[in-house]
Amino acid sequence: MSETRELSLDDIESLAVGAWILGTGGGGSPYLGLLNMRQLYASGHRVRLISPASLDATDTIAVVSNQGAPLVGQERLTDSRTTARAVALMEEITGVQFQAIMSLEIGGGNAIQPLMAAAHLDRPVVDADCMGRAYPEAQMTSFAVGNLKPYPLTSIDPRGVESVVYKVPTWKWMERVSRKICTEYGSVAATCKAPRSGAEIKRWAIPYTTTKAIRIGTTVRAAQRRHDDPIAAILEIEPGKMLFRGKVIDVERRTTEGFLRGRTRFEGLDAWRGTRMEISFQNEWVVAWLDGEPLVTSPDLICVLDSISGEAIGTETIRYGQRVTVIALPPPEVFLSPRGLEHVGPQAFGYDIPYISVFQA
Repeated sequence: MSETRELSLDDIESLAVGAWILGTGGGGSPYLGLLNMRQLYASGHRVRLISPASLDATDTIAVVSNQGAPLVGQERLTDSRTTARAVALMEEITGVQFQAIMSLEIGGGNAIQPLMAAAHLDRPVVDADCMGRAYPEAQMTSFAVGNLKPYPLTSIDPRGVESVVYKVPTWKWMERVSRKICTEYGSVAATCKAPRSGAEIKRWAIPYTTTKAIRIGTTVRAAQRRHDDPIAAILEIEPGKMLFRGKVIDVERRTTEGFLRGRTRFEGLDAWRGTRMEISFQNEWVVAWLDGEPLVTSPDLICVLDSISGEAIGTETIRYGQRVTVIALPPPEVFLSPRGLEHVGPQAFGYDIPYISVFQA
């Protein structure tokens, strides 16, 4: 493998900002993971980022993430060793030796999970994921769209509980079984998904999303330092659209079955004065309604940002009175196929409406 570069701590600071934006409200706050990475770098650890194009077809890649409800992840401190243990346990039960580690989702704190594991295990991180954002369920990945094998899975609780899901018939069964385990842990678990070959990564992963998140975060941080509008800066480098600007007037949320579910209502400001928006969420923002009519749905990325800082606001941290700007970013092409929409369109979340995009005529 070649095409490797060492990530600086400044890269990781920018990754945390950009990944939180791509998380579309979910993926968990990257803050605790960022604190762990600062500590790991201070103690001499380093992380290398490699291009997915550099993988050999026979390389074996670990795919990792935290699973659970973001609100719980915010309340429980992150131990950087738990994701590394999930990877090590997968090697023990399968007999494979991983050449690299990759994030399941580039959104939120799960962009940081492979870095923590890589720092402890001295493996490179692949510049890719299989969502291009964050989604709440196991079957909502490009690997599932590609009908790749969903098992095995290792699941780690920092109190010494380790679980393995050896075999399931479908991706939805993997979601059901692993979610039950996660719920018993307290609705947060460090997981390593089914091992992937270099050939599978090249065919089905969404490439260069770590670099994309770093670029977005770098742009936001630079705009903040210049006292420029960071949201305008994002829309200069990404093909996104501004949908709404307003303030939070109501939040309903509950943690149930390992998810954070609810909705948030906003009152319009500036050009949107006199209008109201409501966004429903299941860990991530799923459907946005403007004056009672659906405006945009998953898989479009619905990003709720602080109107001043330009940084993301998660479904677990949004609160009454916040001034926000809502933008949309286009989804990866793999999720726009009929099969992709079956996995991540609004009907996959239980909404009886078709996919509505602000990027289609």
